Amino acid sequence: MKRPADNEYASFFRGYVDLVPEEDLLGVLESQGGLLRRFAAGVPRDRETFAYAPGKWTIRQVMGHLGDGERVFGFRALCFGRGDQTPLPGFDENEYVERSRYNEAPLLELAEDFVQSRESNLRTFRGFGEEEWSRSGVANGNAVTVRALAFVMAGHVRHHLKVLHERYGADVDS
Repeated sequence: MKRPADNEYASFFRGYVDLVPEEDLLGVLESQGGLLRRFAAGVPRDRETFAYAPGKWTIRQVMGHLGDGERVFGFRALCFGRGDQTPLPGFDENEYVERSRYNEAPLLELAEDFVQSRESNLRTFRGFGEEEWSRSGVANGNAVTVRALAFVMAGHVRHHLKVLHERYGADVDS
């Protein structure tokens, strides 16, 4: 799949898109579920609620956020891929996490939740042809193509795994 052009997504997504240099985007998306399962299995239970600084998310909250992001980006891709031009709202990730119960859920359960959402999104993506991948819509006031959303989804996971490694000291095999 060709990479999205700069005009296919809002500039604040550039960091995520840049984290995905591969041509086999579906392969990257397919591999991330297993990666998150392995990561979650390797975190000691007493470390799951660790936050590297006051006011920062815990490891469980980061994993829950990945699940939230997967659902939101996947819904956007489905809507726009089907030609729906209804503008979609943004979401405040901090409010979502604050109002969640992620710190009460085991990390492996949160990882499995992500995996199930990702598998559903992959089934949708596999049914898309070039026309669907090229369609666009407006989310959070910004135009975005389905192709760009898929790159954002892969880069979003990579971004947070990098944060978990660098700031939480977590063992992440990328």
